[in-house]
Amino acid sequence: MQTVNRSQLFVASCLALLVTSLSFGIRAGILDRLGVQFGLDKAELGTIAATAFWGFPLAVVIGGMIVDIIGMKKLLILAFIFHITGIVLTIFAGEFGNPFWALFISTLCIGIANGTVEAACNPLVATLYPNNKTTKLNHFHLWFPGGIVIGTLIVYFFDKAAIGWQLQVAMMIIPAIIYGFLFAKQKFPVTERVASGISTGEMYRSLLNPLFFFLIICMFGTAITELFTGQWIQVLLNNVSQNSILILTVTTGVMVVGRGLAGPVVHRLSPAGVLLGSAIFSAMGLYLLGHTTGNMLFIGALVFGIGVCYFWPTMLGFVSENLPKTGAVGINLMGGAGMFAVSLYMMFMGGVYDDKIIKHLPAGANLKMYNAAEATVEMKTALAEANKAAGPEIINTTMIIPLVLIVAFAGLFIYMRKRKGEKNV
Repeated sequence: MQTVNRSQLFVASCLALLVTSLSFGIRAGILDRLGVQFGLDKAELGTIAATAFWGFPLAVVIGGMIVDIIGMKKLLILAFIFHITGIVLTIFAGEFGNPFWALFISTLCIGIANGTVEAACNPLVATLYPNNKTTKLNHFHLWFPGGIVIGTLIVYFFDKAAIGWQLQVAMMIIPAIIYGFLFAKQKFPVTERVASGISTGEMYRSLLNPLFFFLIICMFGTAITELFTGQWIQVLLNNVSQNSILILTVTTGVMVVGRGLAGPVVHRLSPAGVLLGSAIFSAMGLYLLGHTTGNMLFIGALVFGIGVCYFWPTMLGFVSENLPKTGAVGINLMGGAGMFAVSLYMMFMGGVYDDKIIKHLPAGANLKMYNAAEATVEMKTALAEANKAAGPEIINTTMIIPLVLIVAFAGLFIYMRKRKGEKNV
């Protein structure tokens, strides 16, 4: 009888997350170009990019509710189908009569695939490593920034070689096929909640814990801080730095290293201490990104990377370790809440960004005219200067979120130390 191969399941999970992150990194690199090629303004680009973020929570919440019923393997086969469909539709978006809707639907498919991967793989990793959840979830999630590094480097070097964005997107097919093959031949364990005998009713009742509600609200802020900034970094800083895509590469490179070293960091500081430190560094990083230019932007990217490095996996690990009865639904509701918040914020800030650009243009300016291919040299120059001023303003607005998180996580840190002290009495 086939036994569960823990190492192969973990490797396949990392490859599945790699495809998820490649979609973020490559889309971040080509987002501005899609706007130019298909005549899309910032609000339309924001809506397209946000589609991946609300497709994700749709899939991760539904997946979290049914993963115990249908099993993790079937969910991951669905993820593979949605990934391939979304990638192919993106590549051929220009062949459709309305590229906006083609990109909207393809990005939605990829978002659903990404959410389905998390819905299955987060409880899978927690089940495979029950005594080391937060550390292994950090090791698993290092492939998210790792894939963004690879994706942004693909965009950078393929652009240098004049290779089109369609082939850049097609590169995601390779790891998708590999993870689909690996998962198809593996035997999966049941989830940790099912194995422990916790009833479905008890799992759902555990979601009513006030600590869980508090963590959901914090997840809104941690996800927006990390993912909104990462997805829009090239658009926001494109006119401030000639190497804006490399700023994202620095940020995510730091995240890869940090998550790889998660074990000693988490054990030394505790999950609550890690979250507090992350909020402090995130706020400092956004301040530097919004108030500096030139090479100092890379220092800001480094500090910001240190800040957001542990946010996502530590939030999931915290719930799994401190609220274990919430099971797969608890972990996946956290991820879904984070992505849903990002999608709303991204759609909202796309319109705010356009408004800020217009404020820096001559009175009565029409943004679509300035974005049009027939715009004059003077109009293009004015638009570039308006973008240069508006991008950092959006970053400075977003900086408010980690400042609030500093207060929230300081309270959490004090609460957890007090609770630990009471248990030791």
